[in-house]
Amino acid sequence: MRAIVIEKPGGHGVLVWTEVPDPVPGPGEVVVDVAAAAVNRGDLGQRQGFYPPPPGEPPYPGLECSGVVTAVGPGVADWHVGLPVCALLGGGGYAEKVAVRTGQLLPVPRGVPLVQAAALPEAACTVWFNAVDIAGLRRGRTLLVHGGGSGIGTFAIQLDKALGATVVATARQAKHERLYALGADLVVDHSAADFVAATLEHTGGRGADVVLDIVGADYLARNIAALAPDGHIATIGLQGGLRAELDFLAPAAKSGSISATGLRTRAHDEKARIVRGVTAEVWPLVETGAIRPVVDRTFPMAEAAEAHRVMETGDHVGKLVLVP
Repeated sequence: MRAIVIEKPGGHGVLVWTEVPDPVPGPGEVVVDVAAAAVNRGDLGQRQGFYPPPPGEPPYPGLECSGVVTAVGPGVADWHVGLPVCALLGGGGYAEKVAVRTGQLLPVPRGVPLVQAAALPEAACTVWFNAVDIAGLRRGRTLLVHGGGSGIGTFAIQLDKALGATVVATARQAKHERLYALGADLVVDHSAADFVAATLEHTGGRGADVVLDIVGADYLARNIAALAPDGHIATIGLQGGLRAELDFLAPAAKSGSISATGLRTRAHDEKARIVRGVTAEVWPLVETGAIRPVVDRTFPMAEAAEAHRVMETGDHVGKLVLVP
């Protein structure tokens, strides 16, 4: 088979589409013929040498994919050859085939084309786990999501609106119309306006019950200022730096809490639990049309370097998808 190999850490040019050995399913695994794989920020970090795959995972980038099961390993009973699936991966999605533990497989939601299904697993699992499972977002509460135009952001807007929450998003002005169309109640241009003041005004001074943050250090103090009493900040990205000084009186005054999580390095049992939660609670919303995959554009997998370049510009809305 062919896969995208990272020759050495560096820029776009280190991604090479080349022949590699075919995967063989181990106990509790299946092999999926990849129909599509979505691009995530973690892939860029891996290419640059900052985000290696966990031990035992394929060395190729790619944290989610869709495709068809073509082989099953020992002990697999519930997944069979010919079944269309999508998958949350520890790596290996940028390839023609990938071996996947069955606990990280999801059925393709009814009504979703196979290629578009590749845009769902990582965002669905990240948003559900952080905003719903950890932070307890539900009807009547307010979510503040940064990077509203990203794959995570576009999914969070739809999921949390479907749950009956109010959604405030930050994004560039050019993306506002599309985010309102997805269900956002307020979109703030973070480069031109104060998202703290805007969130407080929109909520009558209460603030956001949940902040879903891809920025990290640069936004820590402002996220706390925008937080509602008993609110929670879920940090899922560090695009704005790794370190910040924290005045503990600020979150303590609101009885607030902060978490920082990642899916890729979690234990397999925990990933399987998250996948089960998404399948049970989120997939029905996808199948009714309340949530849809947002795909900005697709690229041939051999042009993964161009997809990385586009992601780094931040001009896209939703997911970038690679097709072998």
